Amino acid sequence: MPTPPDEGGEDRPGIRATVVRAAGAAVAALEQLVGGLGTALMALLVLFWAAVTAVASLAGVGLLMAPLVLRVLHALAGRERDRLGRWGPEVIGPDPAPTALRLAVVDPTTRRELRWLARHASLGLLLGFAGLLLPLLALRDSLFPLYWRLLPEGATSTSLGIGVAETWADAAAAGLLGLGWTAIILGLSPGMARLQARPGRVLLAAGPDTDLSLRVAELTATRAAALDAHATELRRIERSLHDGTQNRLVTVTVLLGAARRMVARDPAGAEELLERAQSAAEQALSELRSVARGILPPVLADRGLAGALTGLAASCPVPCRIDVQAPERCAASVEATAYFVVAETLTNIAKHSGARQAAVTVRSGGGRLSLDITDDGRGGADEKAGSGLTGIRNRIAAHDGTLELASPPGGPTTLKVELPCGL
Repeated sequence: MPTPPDEGGEDRPGIRATVVRAAGAAVAALEQLVGGLGTALMALLVLFWAAVTAVASLAGVGLLMAPLVLRVLHALAGRERDRLGRWGPEVIGPDPAPTALRLAVVDPTTRRELRWLARHASLGLLLGFAGLLLPLLALRDSLFPLYWRLLPEGATSTSLGIGVAETWADAAAAGLLGLGWTAIILGLSPGMARLQARPGRVLLAAGPDTDLSLRVAELTATRAAALDAHATELRRIERSLHDGTQNRLVTVTVLLGAARRMVARDPAGAEELLERAQSAAEQALSELRSVARGILPPVLADRGLAGALTGLAASCPVPCRIDVQAPERCAASVEATAYFVVAETLTNIAKHSGARQAAVTVRSGGGRLSLDITDDGRGGADEKAGSGLTGIRNRIAAHDGTLELASPPGGPTTLKVELPCGL
């Protein structure tokens, strides 16, 4: 009788993978917060400079400094766009904003950048300091039981400035506070990073009143990616038919011709040739079915996305956990794209990552389909190294979706994909 998962420990790999993902997400979030702290400090300086310039402009002196302040503001906003683009979807900015004071007063981009400046110099600065201090507090309190004997008598035992350790129990209590800081980091730091980045993603992106040429350029690039993905798919189908099925059918034709010529003088040899022709025809039929499944897997129509992905996981050499909660069905082309993204990614994991396990999480809601594919392999995935990621990105871009890849050396590797569900 099999041992239940909760008694035999079969769920431990899943728990361990969850902990590793949470720790990786927390570390990435802390890096984002500390990176945002740098631009927040600069935003505070620019905000103070802009305020001084505004006050000095009442006397006419600040009018000379205004163009320089505006240039610094636009440069800082561009730097923030670049920073946000390194940690998520690219923030496409509007056309260059004016630096002449008269034009800047009525320019919507400048007004949006000033609103971002005030928010980032206040809330963004606080969140950045929190991202810097929380790991130090966690490290200080967690290690307190190791060095508390070395502290002067009466020294505070916790980072909160309260309590004095006089016994090992007191020191252990301070260590538990360090675990509490760690739990706060794991639970809250990703949300803090998103909160810090939100003003920049909302206010520094091209607004609805921006020239539509930016959107036209974006859609042109998306159309090019769609055409490239389509051409790649046609080449794959052509190679499969030419190198596989066509050769099999040629073999069938040759064998049938030879059997027809031999049937009168050597019936036994003709029968052997007919058996070989039948075997070649069966192989050709199998390859045709494989090509047809590659165009649009019928399992998607028969079993839905959850069933199709379960089948992929079952055939993957690396143990893979599938978690699909997608009550909202998407367009067939979108589900097919999601299927092929998972199939290609699992193939890459099996070939290149050296992973012991992988996980695929799918969620749908709000008109979006989200995929999260992770593995505990060696990491270091590079889109430029020809690992199939370029083809995946082109497929996603064809649907105006987004792809985020995080694969530090040593792992884990996380691929996040968002697709509009379509009609």
